Amino acid sequence: MSDVPFGFGPPDRDPERRDPNQGGNPAGDPFGLGALFGGMAGGGSPEDVLGKMPLFAELQKLMNWSGGPVNWDLARQGAISSLAAGHQPASDAERSAAAESLRLADLWLDQVTELPSGIERTAAWSRVEWVEKTLPAWGALIDPLAERVVAAMTSALPQEAAMSFGPIAGIMGRMGGVMFGAQVGQALGKLAEEVLTSTDVGLPLAPAGTGVLVPQNLASFAEGLDRPADEVRLFVALREAASQRLFAHVPWLRQQLQDAVHAYARGITIDREAIERGINEAMSGGMGGGLDPSDPESIQRLLSSGLLEPAETPEQQMALRRLETLLALVEGWVDVVVAAAAADRLPGHGALAETMRRRRASGGPAEQTFATLVGLQLRPRRLRDAATVWGAMAQQHGSDARDALWSHPDLLPTSDDLDEPMDFVARQGLDDELAQLTADDARRDDDDEDSASG
Repeated sequence: MSDVPFGFGPPDRDPERRDPNQGGNPAGDPFGLGALFGGMAGGGSPEDVLGKMPLFAELQKLMNWSGGPVNWDLARQGAISSLAAGHQPASDAERSAAAESLRLADLWLDQVTELPSGIERTAAWSRVEWVEKTLPAWGALIDPLAERVVAAMTSALPQEAAMSFGPIAGIMGRMGGVMFGAQVGQALGKLAEEVLTSTDVGLPLAPAGTGVLVPQNLASFAEGLDRPADEVRLFVALREAASQRLFAHVPWLRQQLQDAVHAYARGITIDREAIERGINEAMSGGMGGGLDPSDPESIQRLLSSGLLEPAETPEQQMALRRLETLLALVEGWVDVVVAAAAADRLPGHGALAETMRRRRASGGPAEQTFATLVGLQLRPRRLRDAATVWGAMAQQHGSDARDALWSHPDLLPTSDDLDEPMDFVARQGLDDELAQLTADDARRDDDDEDSASG
């Protein structure tokens, strides 16, 4: 077998080639990693073998994680580690400024929507605090997706291939938790450097009733905008306060968004027949060389071939379409009510709103999050169409009729409705007229019955 980097290979059986300075390990295997495969082949358990290798001491701890399909300890550590160099705790002055901005934002919003305030307490979080305090919400969202991916991958492996991997298969599930944890941690660390509030990704991530600003990121966002810092902070506070109202008083909304993500997860399937064909080909010498369970390079070739990647199903496409529509409706409603509240009070509102639109178009936190986690590419066109619906509803039927659409999920515009937003708004007027006619007919019938009985 050809030499492989970092000592990945079977242990050398020739004592004369062992280097005494390497603690008994082969000279060509200074890290002792060859023991991983040789030790397992000799009957050792994965835990025993890993425990004997200092380089994997921490890995063994991580792989003992039993809290679910994602190792959230690793995710938290990875995210916080990536933020350590630029960490800036929120000061007392920043906390006071955040509280004042959110309080004023709520006063302005009271005049443009009947939905009452959803903020019971305010907070100014550092980037690290944002990671730590939003982890429970991320767990509820991501765990079902990761669990389904692991289950689909495991069930799709042919029995013959699973047996070929031998004892390694016993640790693959936990290794999946490590890999998911590392990926999620990296994503959360990146998000924490950009988010401005607790609802910036389209979902409420803070504890219920908590309005949040992230001062360090607000300062970065305000750079180059040519607007006063307090004006930028108030604009962002308006968006946070509007989102909090919506999620606090539309009780089914959060669950609908999560259900759309989980519906996508339930649709994850693996083409078992394609995997069997691919693995048989690999084991017979295809795919750049035979599949050798003791050779990580051959395993890596299999994993990187795309063979184990799930194909998107029609059911998943429907779930993603529903998720995209809901996120667009939330964002569009926030855009419209913030514009109504700020138009005559915040001089730079137009410029700030345009900056926010450009931020979304170039891939803001919401777009990055859902693209990373569920493959959703949130189209800015959907956001514009959703804002058109909400703005036209308020103009033609009043803000109460606009907000009443949130009273039940069946009343909201569908993706097809967003293709022709003005047609949807026009139909609401016809529905109102029909309801009025039905009520008038019912009253006349009641009057006729009273007259007849009299």
